[in-house]
Amino acid sequence: MGMFLNSSVPREGYKEVLRDPYFVDKTLILKELVPYFGKRNRYCCITRPRRFGKTVMANMVGAFFGKSDEGERIFENLAISREQEYKAHCHQHETIYIDFSKMPKDCREYERYIARIQNGIIEDLIAAYPDLDVSKTEAVWDGLQRIYEQTKGKFLFVLDEWDAVFHMPFVSGMNQQEFLLFLKNMLKDQPYVEFAYMTGVLPIAKYSSGSERNMFVEYDMVTSEKFSGYFGFSDAKVDRLYEIYQNESGTPKFDREELRLWYDGYYTAAGNRLYNPRSVVLALTDGQLRNYWTSSGPYDELFYYIRNNIEDVRNDLALMVSGERVEADIGQFAAVSMEISSREQIYSAMVVYGLLTYEDGAVLIPNKELMDRFNELVLPFSPQQISG
Repeated sequence: MGMFLNSSVPREGYKEVLRDPYFVDKTLILKELVPYFGKRNRYCCITRPRRFGKTVMANMVGAFFGKSDEGERIFENLAISREQEYKAHCHQHETIYIDFSKMPKDCREYERYIARIQNGIIEDLIAAYPDLDVSKTEAVWDGLQRIYEQTKGKFLFVLDEWDAVFHMPFVSGMNQQEFLLFLKNMLKDQPYVEFAYMTGVLPIAKYSSGSERNMFVEYDMVTSEKFSGYFGFSDAKVDRLYEIYQNESGTPKFDREELRLWYDGYYTAAGNRLYNPRSVVLALTDGQLRNYWTSSGPYDELFYYIRNNIEDVRNDLALMVSGERVEADIGQFAAVSMEISSREQIYSAMVVYGLLTYEDGAVLIPNKELMDRFNELVLPFSPQQISG
């Protein structure tokens, strides 16, 4: 086991989730991923708003498929253990796990950031394959190709927070393009790639120019029905979690309907409604309904942009804050340097980040948690300013 190759990080991360009393078993997605292995469409990118379980899922994928000396104990009582894919694939694959949000100590430049990944993977390969002459100075893809040529062994890639680099203050536009080229060189059409599972907030298709990243099939919440049931919580799942809360608390501090009003309301491409999973778990754990949104760069920048461009969207905001829907043409958006120049781009960005939701050609504020956020950050205006 190494820092990236068959790392203990996803396994330990998923074990923490398993210990949570409000754990929800979503391991059957593993069965749905297996048919992609070794196929032309073996590159899977799933994008969701922040706090929708992306890292939990990436940890689960890495923990299940990655080789381990712990046997099958982590998954033996979960739904996947009753499927034929369990014995065939659990801990059976050489797996490279990368969390792109992690940085070296005191990192202030892109070169140090990407060198940590490049050098770390090479060091892991040298340790795992000491007889194959992998060089410390060669590129990751050359080292992986060298191993494949001599062993025909393939690798799974689990890539979490692929878009983190686009929000790092020291990363320039040129660095961003270098990062995308790094992904292309490491993954595209490489025979050693058995499967690549990538997740983040921003849609990778926005960044694809020519053929650089078009190997990925992207599944987002607005346009893709596949995998939609594995991210976020359904009503049925929250019903069960609320029963656990009732049993553990003795005297519940809020009822089931209040939980729905606070955290439900995100629509999938299939038209189903979902709850924000992290907020639900925190509310049940704390026994308190409140706003669990935490500040972060891109979210605060979006609100800053809206406050300073209120003329473009003020009437729409007044309608949404009153509970109405607003018609909008939502396209794929990726917030590189917050390049927002139109009403549609504002709303597209807010849907991507989970600040709004989208259904049947309209955007809306999904729930009370987000409504409070809008009231706090977006509408410090008088009624005359809003109504025009």
